[in-house]
Amino acid sequence: MSKVLFTASTYSHIAQFHLPYLRHFQERGWTVHAACGGTPEPLAWADEVIHLPLKKSMGAPENFQAAALLRRRIAAEGYDFISTHTSLAAFFTRLAVKGLRRRPAVANMVHGYLYDEQTPALRRAVLEAAERLAAPQTDLLLTMTQWDYREAERHRLGREVVHIPGIGVDFSRLDGERENPQALRAAHGIPEDAFVLVYAAEFSKRKSQSVLIRAMARLPETAVLVLAGDGALRDECMALARELEVADRVVFPGRIQDMASWYALADASVSSSRSEGLPFNVMEAMYMGLPVAASRVKGHVDLLVEGETGLLFPYGDWESCADQVERLMVSPELRQKLAENARASVEQYSLERVRPVVLAQYGTLLPELVPAERL
Repeated sequence: MSKVLFTASTYSHIAQFHLPYLRHFQERGWTVHAACGGTPEPLAWADEVIHLPLKKSMGAPENFQAAALLRRRIAAEGYDFISTHTSLAAFFTRLAVKGLRRRPAVANMVHGYLYDEQTPALRRAVLEAAERLAAPQTDLLLTMTQWDYREAERHRLGREVVHIPGIGVDFSRLDGERENPQALRAAHGIPEDAFVLVYAAEFSKRKSQSVLIRAMARLPETAVLVLAGDGALRDECMALARELEVADRVVFPGRIQDMASWYALADASVSSSRSEGLPFNVMEAMYMGLPVAASRVKGHVDLLVEGETGLLFPYGDWESCADQVERLMVSPELRQKLAENARASVEQYSLERVRPVVLAQYGTLLPELVPAERL
């Protein structure tokens, strides 16, 4: 029986993005394992889950322990194929297979390199060196943004480098029943006439929620910001909202399973991230017919064309962020134009369109990987 291993830095990454692929392999008779760090959570369609002691700092001893654990399991299990995700897990997974007598085929899906032209030189040099070190163990490299594709091609970071339209978003889960928008607003103290902005993301330095909170101090009193999610910097962001005296206009509902209901009550979506792959939160908002204002960074610029499918502002510039949001607030015509164009353009990133593309690429590594029948 063929075996596949999916690896990622967190359980939540596999749970949010890759379950349709685990299911695909399992339904075709493969034994499916997943290896993850972070907080454990159930993973449907995985026959076994291996916990990895991964830490976010690249040089942490625990990461090398995780690589050693992976190396033993890979040698013992005899996997035919490894699909690895997220920069940290991808590096240590490929380190684990280096020099194995029987090495499985390895595909690394890049959800956004953690560097770009604006990254400090030393940090960028270290991260680029790590990718070059792992390149010989990368049979297939899949990139989602044009910048990452050019970077991978320029440095030959995989034996085969292919650009794909993301991992695929299951938009159908946004089409079900939703809470009543007015009732949901009332439950969270949001006035009926408020202009609601929504951003769903982990509270982290990279997601930069503080930029949006600072922008709120410049926006009219009718603007309300919803910051859905959990994370290490959530309390810090709540404190910043109090410091800037906008706490009554910033809602922190925690991690939300039913984001469709929150998109339905919102008037626009915002994103302040430092960098992205192809972010689900932006694509879901586009699908739900919300105009988007986002930082001008890779990932966002792959999805949004200024003035056509969204609005962009320089990363970290809360004043420009506020200006772009105010453009949306004062112009229903602009909101409608952006929303309609965004909804039409985001269809190409749906799971039903993207999954066959990804599986076809996986199928280039092993003849038996993907059956010949229509996917």
